[in-house]
Amino acid sequence: MSRMDLAGKTAIVTGAASGIGAALAKALADRGCILALADINAGGLEEVAAGLRSNDRRITTTVLDVGDEAAINAFAEEVRQTHGEAHLLFNNAGVALGGHFDQVSPEQFDWLMNINLHGVIRMTRAFLPLIREQDEGHITNISSIFGVIAPAGQTAYAAAKFGVRGFTMALRHELEGTSVGVTTIHPGGVATNIARNAPRGEGVTDEEYEAALNIADQSLVMPPAEAAEIILRGVERRKPRVFVGRDAHALMWMERVLPTRYWSMIKRRLARNRAGAG
Repeated sequence: MSRMDLAGKTAIVTGAASGIGAALAKALADRGCILALADINAGGLEEVAAGLRSNDRRITTTVLDVGDEAAINAFAEEVRQTHGEAHLLFNNAGVALGGHFDQVSPEQFDWLMNINLHGVIRMTRAFLPLIREQDEGHITNISSIFGVIAPAGQTAYAAAKFGVRGFTMALRHELEGTSVGVTTIHPGGVATNIARNAPRGEGVTDEEYEAALNIADQSLVMPPAEAAEIILRGVERRKPRVFVGRDAHALMWMERVLPTRYWSMIKRRLARNRAGAG
């Protein structure tokens, strides 16, 4: 299959106010894309768009909660009315939640699932008809390396990201032979604020919370711009799955070789890191 040329295509990016989403917006603009950017953070969204509009890019912004089905449907209609087309969908918006399963309330668990999994599904359902009208299109869903491995303390996040992985793989099989390609993205440790912005479970202590943040600070190191380039190169090559970062590749292989024992190895590594930090 030939390489996909992104120039001139209309791209929708959720979670575009910061992190990977903001980096994707810039990288897509640099490739000559028309952008429909969305995020719940109105101020951050406008700041990102303002920096790109200076390059005379055609950009629209929409304040959007991807946990709100009616808002998603309204956004899809807005894109149809404003842009008249959509070729690329990047389902990037997501949140994190700190705490073990019994430390997280049912309401907190459902909140994360509604954004990280159901938001992806609803965005895909809302935009797929418009994307299918084009000569070629692509849907890119951001899972996580935690859609491949499942660490303790990540029950909600792993459940959602495994769900995104399964949904996206099945969708790719269903759309095989059509004009729409599908890619699952599994980032490793990208330097975003997702961990710092995450609420903690109602039963998480201050000590547990700080320990988790310290691990995140050590792990989230790849610049978002580098991650965005890896993602877009994968989309341009129409790859079905993209792992972002050497850590993501290493953990993928660890899970593949030791599917029931990788967590013991990770625990030992985390213990050594804590001892060294102490």
